[in-house]
Amino acid sequence: MQLRFNQIPNHLDRALAPVYLLCGDEPYQLGEAARLIREQARRKGFDEREILDADANFDWNLLAASADAMSLFSARKLIELRVGSGKLGKDGGAAVRAYCARPCPDNLLLILAPGLERKDLQTQWAKTVESIGVLVQVWPMKEKELEPWLGQRLQAAGFQAGPGVAALLTERAEGNLLAAVQEIEKLRLLHEPGPLTLDDLLGNLADSARFDLFALTDAALAGDRARVQRVLSVLRGEGTADALVLWVLARELRMLTEVAGAIARRISPEPAFAAHRVPRPRQETIARTLRRLSPVLLQRLLQQCLLTDLSIKGLASDDSWQRLAMIADALSAGGFRVPVNSGS
Repeated sequence: MQLRFNQIPNHLDRALAPVYLLCGDEPYQLGEAARLIREQARRKGFDEREILDADANFDWNLLAASADAMSLFSARKLIELRVGSGKLGKDGGAAVRAYCARPCPDNLLLILAPGLERKDLQTQWAKTVESIGVLVQVWPMKEKELEPWLGQRLQAAGFQAGPGVAALLTERAEGNLLAAVQEIEKLRLLHEPGPLTLDDLLGNLADSARFDLFALTDAALAGDRARVQRVLSVLRGEGTADALVLWVLARELRMLTEVAGAIARRISPEPAFAAHRVPRPRQETIARTLRRLSPVLLQRLLQQCLLTDLSIKGLASDDSWQRLAMIADALSAGGFRVPVNSGS
């Protein structure tokens, strides 16, 4: 079966599966999920823990040997298989399938493969694990998921969070769960359990938010101008190359222009969506966005991308980040809200 990160506690309260596979690119959730499984295994009598580091030269026969070997100190054993690259290869896949074919009730296998890619989950060994055990993929939480999760963490820490507290913590720590948890731990040192207000946070809360490039286009398509500027500010502060920001904006604008053109010609936009590999759930968002974006605006923004490229290459004197902010704001607002110089 597949589980989300926040489903793990309820699952572990009911039963332990014989095999767990944890993967994904969110370090805090991956570590926390592994910790919860280890602790529950210990409570169920899996007192011994054997760690196998599966590097490029790993002998996969060791997995079968570990499964067959009797524990020296306990009747039950947790075998933790750490796959740093996320790739098991032919021998690794065969070894995991062989283990799953005859799992021992006195063993529990925990596979940590943070680098596992989506296509790897379609392999025979991964599907075998999913059929008899649990697969957990951990990805960075979206803003709408993060705020209630942080509210629960504050409550677990003994706080009664007042209006806006979880929202401010979300804003300051989005994309960085470890920093969010550290902020809550810091609050526990600074404040007694009980009511927690915005005033208690202000002045003590660091800005640790992290965004990927696609958070910028998501915010722009949602029409959230304030978030667009915040994402840009964080990306610039982290040293993200202006050329990469331009690439993601221009890529989005080209896709929007093609889809808008198809709609204007009263033909299906499906080929345009397919060419740009737009998943179906996102197509609905794009259709809503295009109701407020005119084809003329999209063409002007593509021209602005060209001028920004000249700025990045030193062929124009204006500031590339200022132009990027203007493009992103116009995309979110549905029109220019700042003066455009004569070069536009």
